[in-house]
Amino acid sequence: MDEDTAHSLERAASLLTDSRYAIAFVGAGLSAESGVPTFRGEGGIWTRFGEPDGRDWERFLRDPAAWWSRREQPRQGRDDFGTALASAQPNPGHVALADLERQGILRAIVTQNIDNLHQMAGSQRVLEFHGNRTKLRCIECNARFPRVEFTLETLPPRCPRCAGVVKSDTVMFGEPIPTDVLQESRKEALLADLVLVIGTSAVVYPAAEVPMIAQQRGATLIEVNPNPSAISELCHLSIRLPAGEALPAIVALLPRLERG
Repeated sequence: MDEDTAHSLERAASLLTDSRYAIAFVGAGLSAESGVPTFRGEGGIWTRFGEPDGRDWERFLRDPAAWWSRREQPRQGRDDFGTALASAQPNPGHVALADLERQGILRAIVTQNIDNLHQMAGSQRVLEFHGNRTKLRCIECNARFPRVEFTLETLPPRCPRCAGVVKSDTVMFGEPIPTDVLQESRKEALLADLVLVIGTSAVVYPAAEVPMIAQQRGATLIEVNPNPSAISELCHLSIRLPAGEALPAIVALLPRLERG
């Protein structure tokens, strides 16, 4: 590790220690370190098999039962992604974020990933902007349920709370971000005085608004990404390392002090 990188890690640890309300904004780069394929770029699912046509939400609303029937059929590309998701395990970056939360430093994670790896690593306050692959969601009341609770014998499945139609929790092309997650994520951005921007290109909106909202209110942005992103120039500090390497190093530098 060169001297500049070591200094950046020390600076990040100091800024986190001094922060009042730190959050993390996480993208696909963190999950890629656990073997989850990205969608875009070299080797991405859409690069290999083509990008969806953007009409999934429209098709679902038109005929939810037919959508569910198609979903249960094998499909090239999606099955590869599903296999990778099913076998993925949290990496040291996920574990470090959970450690920061346990220390009372990190207040929330806003993630674009659907893989449930944050929860598997022990994080509690996780706002999943694009949903969670292990859950189903009612499109009427936004109630979420473990997928294993539904047998899918009757399609479309119905919400046990309000009888609304239930879909996968993951957000489709054309589907609005669930209002509860959108509102909570923006609330966290307004509260934050520091944002760890981890493994994201910061080009997918409205998710990418989260660090922007915080930055516009004076929050410090610390980027952890081997590559520059769309908001690198707005970040106070950029650490050009994989999250699985940088985040544990930052945690190791933190003084073990109780925080109020």
